[in-house]
Amino acid sequence: RLIVVDATASEEVSRCYATLLENKIAVITPNKRANAGEQAYYERLQRAAQRNQVPYLYETTVGAGLPLLSTLRDLQRSGDRVLRVEAVLSGTLAYVFDGLAQGRAFSEIVRTAQASGYTEPDPRDDLVGEDVARKLLILAREMGLRVERADVEVESLVPAELMDVPLEAFLERLPELDEVWRERCEAARAAGRRLQYLAGIEEGRLRVRVEPVEVDSPFGSLHGTDNLVVYTTERYQANPLVIRGPGAGPAVTAAGILADVIRAAQLAG
Repeated sequence: RLIVVDATASEEVSRCYATLLENKIAVITPNKRANAGEQAYYERLQRAAQRNQVPYLYETTVGAGLPLLSTLRDLQRSGDRVLRVEAVLSGTLAYVFDGLAQGRAFSEIVRTAQASGYTEPDPRDDLVGEDVARKLLILAREMGLRVERADVEVESLVPAELMDVPLEAFLERLPELDEVWRERCEAARAAGRRLQYLAGIEEGRLRVRVEPVEVDSPFGSLHGTDNLVVYTTERYQANPLVIRGPGAGPAVTAAGILADVIRAAQLAG
């Protein structure tokens, strides 16, 4: 069997998936564009894969090498019902909010993250929350929800007045945001909490926003660039299922892609 691995972030390449699947060519990809695009295209790809009995595998679109999508599918296939999903889905933003919890200035954290390669060349690409919104959209669709990007409520960390300025000007003006974040962090700390950038699905509603969390909760104890997902289901209601680990990086993503390639080859039998 032919297997195409798309390791790009290209919209144009992702639009070729349907043709590949309809020609019985397997597709393996970490590219979120196809599954986070319009609902109709997502459904077309699922139908093409099922009708032609060809693997379409994309575990690494959410959480890199973490088994987030496969776990979600197994829960549902075994008769469980997902009640709520809560998640930190961005290593970059996990790093930012870990730094804020340590009392560091927002501007210093973002600049360090950029210099360390944790962000895109323009940090605003991470700070607006769009990547997290795409990942949440994929999770929702895997749960069986019919949703579009417009259905996801997203809180951006970038003020409107800084969205369109040149990158150099944005970095120079970052200290303007330090006091706002210091005050928000202090308010959370006074209540015995810390801030975290959370994505969530509950009762059909999708939201991505900054929320205060208990410091001794799984989200409150998150450090560095790790991702964390909590599945609350009918089976895992009193004690929700937690998956935690590195959600980005070339090594873990490559391992996840390789695992999908092996799975596709095994399915081809």
